[in-house]
Amino acid sequence: MDTIKIEKGNARIVAHRGLSRIERENTNAAFIAAGNRSYYGIETDVRKTADGHFVLNHDGNLTRIAGEDVVVEEVTLQQLQAVLLTDTDGTRDRQDLRTPLLGDYIKLCKRYEKHAVLELKGLFNQEDVQQIVDIIKSYDYLDQVTFISFYFDNLVFLKNILPDQSAQFLERELTDEVISRAAAHKMDVDIKYTALTPENIKAAHDAGLVVNCWTVDSPEDAENLIRWGVDYITTNILE
Repeated sequence: MDTIKIEKGNARIVAHRGLSRIERENTNAAFIAAGNRSYYGIETDVRKTADGHFVLNHDGNLTRIAGEDVVVEEVTLQQLQAVLLTDTDGTRDRQDLRTPLLGDYIKLCKRYEKHAVLELKGLFNQEDVQQIVDIIKSYDYLDQVTFISFYFDNLVFLKNILPDQSAQFLERELTDEVISRAAAHKMDVDIKYTALTPENIKAAHDAGLVVNCWTVDSPEDAENLIRWGVDYITTNILE
């Protein structure tokens, strides 16, 4: 299986949770698969374990991706990484498919020269965000990271620390209120693609915002969004 090729125009294509249609999402394998292709960026989700490590997981537990009801925030890193994740074919015998650390992801983005799009999952506090920033800073890669979150306060905490850091407010709708709120805090937006129209994309651009969209896997939908002028497309399989 390979990616589905599209004419990207001026849009920047971001691999959602790594190349997650081909490799298990949010694993080093998925990040490497994206790194070896033409993606502009690689997106992932960061959470915190019970013993204070920042790891990459979307759901908050391993039920869907490992068949075990392990809650990320309730276990230690050692307990979490002891669990093998399933491969995309349902087998569970690859020793490399384990929950990675934030540092693993940043190191791979840097190695393959990919922009890191990092979703802050759940509501963090300012100390947590500072620790995440410090980890990325230790790899000298902050200038190639965009932070995204559905929790506006997470991005406010980020802006308190790094006022000029790239950040995108995740939302399901792109309304005038979302545009004005993001613009007031010097943030951009990352919107569910089905909510976008030529009109609201133009309104966001007129307010000085960059527009990302999630999660686009149809070439036809991507072509429309590119024609309408979106800046980023986040996808599981398009390239």
